[in-house]
Amino acid sequence: MRWWDIEPVLELERELFPEDAWSPGMFWSELAHAGGPQATRRYVVAEQDGKIVGYAGLAAAGGLGDVQTIAAARDQWGTGLGARLLTDLLEHATAFECAEVLLEVRVDNTRAQKLYERFGFEPIGFRRGYYQPGNIDALVMRLTDPANPANTANPANTVEETEIHHG
Repeated sequence: MRWWDIEPVLELERELFPEDAWSPGMFWSELAHAGGPQATRRYVVAEQDGKIVGYAGLAAAGGLGDVQTIAAARDQWGTGLGARLLTDLLEHATAFECAEVLLEVRVDNTRAQKLYERFGFEPIGFRRGYYQPGNIDALVMRLTDPANPANTANPANTVEETEIHHG
């Protein structure tokens, strides 16, 4: 993800997460930590026919990775794009030398929970009222070995015409 991707990412963000969409400043702040030798973030976009159809981000520090965001356009659901984005983040969690990766997911987002479970993420707790303003709880999940996720399928082959680009 580059700075010029922020506006199209925000459009998709608002479409998918109307109540708790990230602000432009949140993306700018994350991208400020995504480049150079001291980078602690990994942000990518997926493009199809020149249009952004997905994006994802990871923060890493002290051996711990945290999936900050992952999203695929509704017309991409079921195509494997989410798995491909998650695979990219986990590969970079390994490069960041993360021993484990955490994430939060809305308790009502069973589609995403199933994806994370396929990769070996396990529920470890809840964060009450985490998603605002809707006051929706978050399920906290953890993957203890990002170098060896449980998903043995090759998600790179499932979305042939979608390119993932990073900053």
